[in-house]
Amino acid sequence: MLALAALALMLWQVTPAWAAEEPDLIFRRSTVFKWLSPNDKLATYALDDPEIEGVACHFTVPEKGGYKGWLGLAEEVSDISLACRQIGPIKFKHKLEQGDDMFRQRRSLFFKKMQIVRGCDAKRNVLVYMVYSDRLIEGSPKNSTSSVPIMPWGAGDAAIQKCGEFIQ
Repeated sequence: MLALAALALMLWQVTPAWAAEEPDLIFRRSTVFKWLSPNDKLATYALDDPEIEGVACHFTVPEKGGYKGWLGLAEEVSDISLACRQIGPIKFKHKLEQGDDMFRQRRSLFFKKMQIVRGCDAKRNVLVYMVYSDRLIEGSPKNSTSSVPIMPWGAGDAAIQKCGEFIQ
């Protein structure tokens, strides 16, 4: 059992995120009290888009408590909420593809991962972010979407970039 726990911890630390850096924990709230092990919680995180300056996303994920959650062996549920906003002038660092991963994180030891992907509604000049979780064998229809209209940011931001010129 100890060897399995050590392997789980090692695998969890090797591949926590792929596209963006680790998100910043904003806060956690307990949702289910457990007497002798950690509580189930909801955790809210913040994440800047690594490819587009001026956009930040906040997402809330459930975190399993108990001994399995504490050891990193519990499979997390797929209920994830997402809100993305413009927080400064929007600047694209380079060309991107529709549906590119902005962030990816494991939600179980082997089979489940959460992904935040980005796209562009060129007609409306709006960045669109979607969060979902998938499994190796079957995915989850649970998802959340957030839109970020590209707007001028202050008097010095006269040249508004068009997402359709950078995301295809």
